[in-house]
Amino acid sequence: MSIAAHLVIAPIAIPALAAPVALLVMRRKRRLGVAVSLTACVAMLVTALALLAQAGGGAVRSYAMGGWPAPFGIVLVIDRLSGIMLLLAATLSLITMVHAVVTRTDRKGWHFHPLFQFQLLGLNGAFLTGDLFNLFVFFEVLLIASYGLMLHGQGPARLKAGVQYVIVNIVGSSLFLVALGLLYALTGTLNMADMGARVAAIPAGDQGLLRIAALLLTSVFALKAALVPLHLWLPRTYAVTTPAVAALFALMTKVGVYALLRVVPQVFGADAGAAAWAPAPWLLPAALLSTALGFAGVFVARRLSEQAAYAVIGSTGTLMIAIAAWRPETLGAAIYYMIHSTLAGAALFLVADVVARRRAGHGDATAPGPAFAGRQATALLFMAAAIAVAGLPPLSGFIGKLLVLRSVAGLTGWGWSWAVILGATLLGVIGFARAGSAIFWKDDGESVAHGHARTANADLAAPLAAILLLVALAAGAGPATRFAGQAAAQLLDPAANAAAVMEPR
Repeated sequence: MSIAAHLVIAPIAIPALAAPVALLVMRRKRRLGVAVSLTACVAMLVTALALLAQAGGGAVRSYAMGGWPAPFGIVLVIDRLSGIMLLLAATLSLITMVHAVVTRTDRKGWHFHPLFQFQLLGLNGAFLTGDLFNLFVFFEVLLIASYGLMLHGQGPARLKAGVQYVIVNIVGSSLFLVALGLLYALTGTLNMADMGARVAAIPAGDQGLLRIAALLLTSVFALKAALVPLHLWLPRTYAVTTPAVAALFALMTKVGVYALLRVVPQVFGADAGAAAWAPAPWLLPAALLSTALGFAGVFVARRLSEQAAYAVIGSTGTLMIAIAAWRPETLGAAIYYMIHSTLAGAALFLVADVVARRRAGHGDATAPGPAFAGRQATALLFMAAAIAVAGLPPLSGFIGKLLVLRSVAGLTGWGWSWAVILGATLLGVIGFARAGSAIFWKDDGESVAHGHARTANADLAAPLAAILLLVALAAGAGPATRFAGQAAAQLLDPAANAAAVMEPR
C-alpha cells in the first residue's frame, strides 16, 4: 500500500504524537515545545490539503485500522465533507496557535500545547471516523481536552463556567451511550455504513425503539451544536475562556452539525422506517429560535466576547435552517455557510482579545474608554469581522446567507426562515454598530496615557489572517459553492458511501 493510501491516518497520528512530545520537552525547553506544537499544526494543514485534493475526485475512501475490514474493525472514511472539515480545523488551529504564542497566552499554564494537540486529535478523529462508537470516543477526547483549555489561565469566572460545561457534557455523553446501546441492540453493529443497511430490516415491533434511539442521538448532536433550547452552556463558557481558545471552540459547535450531516442521511435516511429523517419535525423550529436568540444576544451583549459567543449560536441556527430541509441545494448552502461562520466567529473572538489587551482595565466592554495604540487598525479589523458575522457584502457571509435564503425559498415555512434570517441580520448590524461606535469613536474623558496598553502589532496578524481567508472565500465563491454542492450530493448518496466502506477486502 502506498504512502498516499496511509495519509488518512496522519491527521490523527500527528497530534497524537505531538502532544506527548510537547509535554515532555516543555518544562526544560519551552521554545522547543512551542516549536513542536506549531510544526504539528503546519503538518496537519499540509496533510489536510493533500487529503482534500484526493477527496476532490469524488471517490469515497476508507482506511481499515489494523487491516480489520468493516464492520469488525475501526474504519476511517475520507470524502469531500470530511476533507473540508479537516482543512478548516487545520487552518483555524494554526491561526489560533499563532495568536496564542504571539500574545503569550500559552504561557499562562504548562499544559496549553499538549491540550491543544489533544483537542485537535479529537476534532480530526470525529471528522474521519466511520463508526458511531469511535465518534463517541473522539467526542470524549476533544471534550476532555476542552475542559483543560477552557480553564487555562484560571479565575473564578472560568471555574464556575467550567463546572457547568463539564456537567452539561457529562449528561450529553450519557445520552450518547444510551442511544448507542439501543442502536447496537437493534442492529448488531455500530459501523455507520453497516447500520444504514440494517435499519431497513428492523421489524415493525422495534420501530418505536429505533425512533427513540434516533431522537436521542440527534438531541446529543444538537446539544453539541448549541441549538435552542440546548444552548445555555455556550454563552457563558465561550465568553469567559481565553480568546485564542474560544476562537478554536468556534469549530466545536460545528462538530455537532457535522455529526448530524454524517449520521442522519447514512443511518436515518429514507429507508429507516419510523426513524426516517427523525430530527426533521423539530429541527427547523429549533434553528429559527437559535438564529433569533443568537443575534438578539449580539444586540444586547455588553462585551465583544459575549457578542462573539452569541454570534456562534446565531450562525449555527442559520446554517441549521438550511440543513433542516435535507436537500442537496440546502445542504450545499449550509456547508459553504458553515465554513464562513466558523472563520468569522473565530475572527471576532480574536479581535475582542486585541481590543481587551489594548484597553487594559476597560477590557472588551462595549462602552467608551481611553484612546489606545493601533485604534484605527483594530477598528478596521472589528468592522470587517462584524460585517462577516452579520452577513453583509462584500464578504462571504453575504454570499452564504444569500445561498441559504435562495435554497429554502418555496419550501414549507420558507417565509418564517426569510423573516428570521433577515430580522436577525438587522439586529446583528445594530448591535455591532453600537459596540463599535462606543469603543472606537467615543472617549470617556480620560487621558490617552491612562490605561494605555502599548502592544506590538503582531497581535493583529491572526485576526487579519482570518479576515483574509473570508475575503478569499468570497472571491472564490464559485468553485467553493460547487465543491460544497458536490459534497452535499455525496452525503445524500448513502448507498455509494456504504459500498466504499463495506467493499470486500
